Amino acid sequence: MVFAAGFGTRMKALTRHSPKPMLDVAGKPLLDHALDHVFAAGLKKAVVNTHYLAPVIKAHLSDWPGVDVLHEADILETGGGLRNALPVLGLGPVVTMNPDSVFLGPNPVVSLLESDETAKALLLLVEKHNAPGYTGNGDFNLRPNGRITRRRGAIADYIYTGVQIIDPEGIESVAERQFSLNVFWDDLLANDAVHGILYPGRWIDVGTPDGLARANAELSGN
Repeated sequence: MVFAAGFGTRMKALTRHSPKPMLDVAGKPLLDHALDHVFAAGLKKAVVNTHYLAPVIKAHLSDWPGVDVLHEADILETGGGLRNALPVLGLGPVVTMNPDSVFLGPNPVVSLLESDETAKALLLLVEKHNAPGYTGNGDFNLRPNGRITRRRGAIADYIYTGVQIIDPEGIESVAERQFSLNVFWDDLLANDAVHGILYPGRWIDVGTPDGLARANAELSGN
């Protein structure tokens, strides 16, 4: 599942007339980069959720085989969006992706699928020094046994790249209709059921105009 429903407010004027997943990086939309990873990894079907400027995404994906577009009348956030898509996705673990990322290195989906780690949620993480332009405090700490813990205090060593494999069983018990996957992760983390693996390449957050410019520069070799 590729999450494409958000408003992209951090992009400011760039998303006034274009949804963020349709912003161009190295000659094609961010959304296409994400879907290329999905199908190059051997997966046969993808669900893309939409809300803001949904017709733009729907029209773009009309000739993409294997892609189902699922419109959300209201923003459901990542957790609510995943739960809403389960009838289309079917049973079993799901790969989820945020399209506002650029990976400089191997296919991130393949990196997850080829991992020996097993957990209810397996998150692809990157070390800060492999995240050009990143100025945040990190998201998780990674234990030697592969289990992860949330940042406690000022900083954490690893950043969540927006790509994971997650078993959604139990997500229907979340009371809220609109909720972040963080809510579901909290229950899994309490049971040590969330693991992480490190992405061996570099990762760029393309959530801001600076990130977009950096991604274009990196992929063009400038």
